[in-house]
Amino acid sequence: MHPRPNPFAAAPTLMQPMLDMEEAVKASPLDHGLIELVKLRVSQINGCAYCIHMHTHDARAHGEREDRMHLLNAWRESPLYSDRERAALAWAEDLTRIDRTGAPDATYTAMTGHFDEVEQVALTLLITTINAWNRIAIGFATPHPVEQEASAT
Repeated sequence: MHPRPNPFAAAPTLMQPMLDMEEAVKASPLDHGLIELVKLRVSQINGCAYCIHMHTHDARAHGEREDRMHLLNAWRESPLYSDRERAALAWAEDLTRIDRTGAPDATYTAMTGHFDEVEQVALTLLITTINAWNRIAIGFATPHPVEQEASAT
């Protein structure tokens, strides 16, 4: 593989709107735990090792339980997630796989039962943003910090 640039070093001005979107999501009424679950699930779907690594560590640092992170890719079969989390995860999966699923009315309606209009926008922006981050990290072959994991064992 040919070396790929660090997008932040190559084009910091172009990357700034992504950082601004990230800050907007953090400032939204969505709780941090839900944000990290959605980021982690979308990153799992997209196969983004860098983002899976980051959001697993971020979720753990904010008190997320290991079993909930381990079972996230099977959230439908586990009782560990609230109805609100389930609605957010279903919306995240459909929007991430939009080429296959579209944005089904049933998923949207289920989501609206748990999120007011501002939260719906925030959740959709969150899903959009993490999908974009995944594409940037994968596109530029951003490695997750293997040394950090090696030193932790």
